[in-house]
Amino acid sequence: MVKKLLLILFLSSISIGFSQEKSIDNLSAAPNPFTNSTKISFSSDANKTVYFTVKNVLGKTVFKKSIQIKPGKNNIPFYKDNLPTGMYIYSIQDNKKTISKRLVIR
Repeated sequence: MVKKLLLILFLSSISIGFSQEKSIDNLSAAPNPFTNSTKISFSSDANKTVYFTVKNVLGKTVFKKSIQIKPGKNNIPFYKDNLPTGMYIYSIQDNKKTISKRLVIR
């Protein structure tokens, strides 16, 4: 019983430590909605590689790109290209965290 409690306490403290890390933060797109292009902005705590992904409302990936970022504020230009109007979900993912938000193409 004591071993189980210690294990639960240990796992809880690990998950709390991970949840407090802010590897990427402040994700936004401007303008949103947009017609031809928008700028995806976010902040990072270090130089690293992130994955920028755009999915349609059915969950199909319509755009994916690996990007080298720097500490501080980062910007990614995103162009509509041949995507139809509608709502999309864009995500920034690093090895610690994924942040997703909504994007609308007019």
